[in-house]
Amino acid sequence: MTIKSFKGNTSLLLKLVCFMAAIFAVDVALAQDLGGVSSTVYSNFAKLSKLITAGAYIAGLGFSLAAIMKFKGHKDNPTQVPIGTPVALVMVAAALLFLPSILGVTGETVFTDGGTVATSTGTAWVP
Repeated sequence: MTIKSFKGNTSLLLKLVCFMAAIFAVDVALAQDLGGVSSTVYSNFAKLSKLITAGAYIAGLGFSLAAIMKFKGHKDNPTQVPIGTPVALVMVAAALLFLPSILGVTGETVFTDGGTVATSTGTAWVP
């Protein structure tokens, strides 16, 4: 990756972050009181989680397609494309595709009170 293309990607990412921050600031500015601000922030976090989920699925599909192309490149010319490259792409694709379900399970585990604490019952031996 050349420096010029890296700067272009950074600029695009910076523009996207600034756009998201502007939308967030407008939503917060339109709220009337502290309760309105907190509900607006809460709803924006819900939208952000949906955006991360969609991005993870799309990136996972992209990495899986790149892995398929790299496997084909390795088949055509094994000296040019080492086998570790497509294997690493498959691992990243699997991680990104399973990320939303893992985050859902982790969120339920950490932030809910549905579990019970294990206790011991019965009599204790006392000499």
